[in-house]
Amino acid sequence: MPKVSVCIPTYNRAELLSYAVESTLKQTYTDLELIICDDGSTDNTPERVLQWNDPRIRYIRHPQNIGRSRNMRSGFEAATGEYFIKFDDDDALATEFLEKTVAILENDSTLDFVCTNHWIIDRQSQRIESATRENSEKWGKDKLQKGFISDLLTETFVYQSLQVGSTLFRRQALADVDYMRAQADGCEDFDLFVRLALAGKQGYFLPEFLMEYRIHSGQTSLKQDIHFLKAKQFCLNSYQFSDANLENIRIGKLGAIQQTLGLRSIEQGNTAEGRKLLQESDRLLGRSRKSQMGRFLSYLPLSLRRLAFQFFRQWRPQTYSDRVRDII
Repeated sequence: MPKVSVCIPTYNRAELLSYAVESTLKQTYTDLELIICDDGSTDNTPERVLQWNDPRIRYIRHPQNIGRSRNMRSGFEAATGEYFIKFDDDDALATEFLEKTVAILENDSTLDFVCTNHWIIDRQSQRIESATRENSEKWGKDKLQKGFISDLLTETFVYQSLQVGSTLFRRQALADVDYMRAQADGCEDFDLFVRLALAGKQGYFLPEFLMEYRIHSGQTSLKQDIHFLKAKQFCLNSYQFSDANLENIRIGKLGAIQQTLGLRSIEQGNTAEGRKLLQESDRLLGRSRKSQMGRFLSYLPLSLRRLAFQFFRQWRPQTYSDRVRDII
């Protein structure tokens, strides 16, 4: 039985999968199994996997698409190692990632996971220092100290500092919280860390850059935005904090998500649902000009409504994601 299970979920990314797989096979720590779980790819992913003649590789192919979270879960359920890591099919681990993180977990049985810092890379797999620096600042990794994470719930829920793809877990700790929830599809990393914190699990931060995270150019679609926002709303509704400050932050986050989801729903044409979400947001946050504008636009014909949303979007301040995409 291998010590470490590495899971790479994939879907129609045969041209990028090699980078992720090779980074695993080149690890200085070799007591591992690599589980590639294929969510019904229609490209040449199966043929690409056959190129690797390595007994440590296990290939799970689903005949049809079952969704990101369910595909990830299939890899987790197939794992046999004491330790577990999942990262995306277009990302990569530094060659010494497992060697360094396994050593920390082996040395302290009270720890449930070790998270490292990570590089931002572009389509050509080039590390981008400016985007990496901004990423660390954006999510508070530049302020996290090496060692035991004393306030895990704040780091995971408020600052969202940790990333699943750069984290080695004890597999039992993930099983204790039932790993990833299908309803959190799209924000499953955030949800998993929050539930681990609520379950009293213990984490360690290693500030070394031992993983590469790829960001792609281009914008997400309206359908993708709505899918993510609904998942985030589900997660925020499912938590309840005894700490009054954290509960107020949860309510604020929920109101903001409902407002954005309401606006996106109105833009998509789901007018009644959008208006209801804006009403719920106002109940939590108070009335805002943004929600009032959304209600006004909801009375326009759909074609004019979408044009108006596109116009207003051009004038909003550039987001962190926009800046990173501009860099790459």
